[in-house]
Amino acid sequence: MRRSESVEVGAGSAGARHHGNRHGRSEPARRAVLSAADDLLVERGFAGVTMEGIAARAGVSKQTIYRWWRSKTEVLIDTYLDDAAQHLTPPDHGDLDRDLRAYLRRLARFLTKADSGAVFRALVGQAQHDADIAEAVRARCLDEQRARDRLPLERAVARGELAAELDLDIAVDELVGPLYYRVLVTGAPVGASFVDTLVDDFLARGRPARESSALGRSEAESLGHGVQDEGRRAEHTGTVAERAGDDAQRLVL
Repeated sequence: MRRSESVEVGAGSAGARHHGNRHGRSEPARRAVLSAADDLLVERGFAGVTMEGIAARAGVSKQTIYRWWRSKTEVLIDTYLDDAAQHLTPPDHGDLDRDLRAYLRRLARFLTKADSGAVFRALVGQAQHDADIAEAVRARCLDEQRARDRLPLERAVARGELAAELDLDIAVDELVGPLYYRVLVTGAPVGASFVDTLVDDFLARGRPARESSALGRSEAESLGHGVQDEGRRAEHTGTVAERAGDDAQRLVL
């Protein structure tokens, strides 16, 4: 959740305080907590985020937060999940090429520019040396994100643009794996040109079934026309040779 998108609910002890009720969470308070956690992580890093700090920034009591979440990790995961659901739903243009380029560019911007991308990077970093965080991230974040990553490919299979036997898990790894590797490991850029290269390479390796069929028909037709042309040229050459032979015979006679 970007800081500019924070819910106006008051900040710190001077702001309005929000309370849940016995039927569940207060939605304005929930959003305030998620926004506060998001902002604090960007400002202070994972270690600098505390439940007390979140409560103060959100204008809620610490007891209210603990009633809803057991740890700051759970708060940050919910922050990421809310924003990912809002900003990472793959578009549907009815065309695989356009869908992949639009979605992967959106994912790259989210991971590198959005505050929630910083939250995700922090959670993945902490997961490397905290088994509980690793389990929570895998259980709550990765399955949902994996489903979003697969969606453009599933739509393409349904439209007949990709072969039904295509291994979608491997295809997803080929498309999004390089993005995550650059963002989380090398720090290399993941701009539009990089995304375009990923999509171009994927489509070149696994050309959609319908396009491959059409290309095959086109190549076969071109080959057929070429054979016919060669036949006509051979026939013409034979006729010319025959006429030349007749002329030579007349000269002899």
